[in-house]
Amino acid sequence: MENRDELIVEAAIRLFIRYGVKRTGMGDIASEAGISRQTLYNAFSNKDAVLQATIRLLTDRRVERIETGLATAEGLGERLDVVFRHVVVEPFELLHASPNAEDIVAGFNATSRKELDAAAERYAAILSDVLAPYSKAIERDGQTVERFAEFVHRSAVAAKHGARDREHLLALLASLRIAALKVTGAT
Repeated sequence: MENRDELIVEAAIRLFIRYGVKRTGMGDIASEAGISRQTLYNAFSNKDAVLQATIRLLTDRRVERIETGLATAEGLGERLDVVFRHVVVEPFELLHASPNAEDIVAGFNATSRKELDAAAERYAAILSDVLAPYSKAIERDGQTVERFAEFVHRSAVAAKHGARDREHLLALLASLRIAALKVTGAT
């Protein structure tokens, strides 16, 4: 992503958090970014394009932080903690810090859903890599590493959406971590 585009997306993120996706217009984004509307439209054809770029940028940043954290994490439990922190806990905290959390979620549409699905695939691929050393134990239970990684990812995301608060989320993720350790024999 070009520097200008990244600055625009950063401005959009601030506005989406502050006002929600639906109440943020292209003029608002241009003003927040300190650029003209024409410059904004030269970079992004519409708000959907800005939203897609926002999801992509946030995903890229999360993947970088995950990779950095995995490089020093020891054992499956710590590695799962790294993934859960960046894929589930941080987005949960960000969303719940916004007074417009419901509008942010409601602002995602079919176009942005494709970006969210692509992000989910990237996170599941990371989990597949994390779980790969335990493939024999996973396959002994009739699973594939990829299917189990998808299950862990989807379960973690479901916990994020169903948790009452941060403490509840962490408890749900701790249970998922224990289950993954049991399945893999890494307890």
